[in-house]
Amino acid sequence: MDTTQRTDQQRTAERRRRELLEAADRVVLRDGPHASMNAIAAEAGITKPILYRHFGDKGGLYAALAQRHTDALLASLRAALDAPADRRERVASTLDTYLAAIEARPQVYRFLMHPAEQAEQGFDVGRHSAPLLRRMGEELAQVIEERLDLGPAGGRLARVWGHGIVGMMHAAGDWWLGERPCSREELVHSLTDLLWGRLSAVGDRVGGPGF
Repeated sequence: MDTTQRTDQQRTAERRRRELLEAADRVVLRDGPHASMNAIAAEAGITKPILYRHFGDKGGLYAALAQRHTDALLASLRAALDAPADRRERVASTLDTYLAAIEARPQVYRFLMHPAEQAEQGFDVGRHSAPLLRRMGEELAQVIEERLDLGPAGGRLARVWGHGIVGMMHAAGDWWLGERPCSREELVHSLTDLLWGRLSAVGDRVGGPGF
């Protein structure tokens, strides 16, 4: 097989994988954490063994969907952090971006973060969702370290803050999405006040992009 044929086959496989993920997204939007491999295969017009061939099992499909949605969310969070505004406004905008994302697609959020009452045998959502939150924490830590002058132990402190902020966003957002005790605007304002203590007093890195 020559290089051209391999490239064509790779493109075909990648396109087919995208189509299957789009079918999975449609089922998740409809069924949330109850989305099954059978329903996804039916939505894609294929048999379940073919779906397994592409993703291995529900864990493999979950990981692919998680990466797809996390990539999009992280891009939105970076855009909010880099927007031309003062620091507090950017912090508030970043929190609002996260909350708006889970509010807009609550079924996707529940699929990624909460097991169904009748979960498929052998599938543990918690085991798969933890790396997703860890990745978000590391990404935010990198942004903080690049933009703020946190002193000699800045790298370690940036990771503490990054994972702490993601944990706060996740816990507060999960509670808020389930109970809706206040408006999104009020929650953003309250969480921004909570973060604003020491963050407001830290200087930007000299010559850096700022935060």
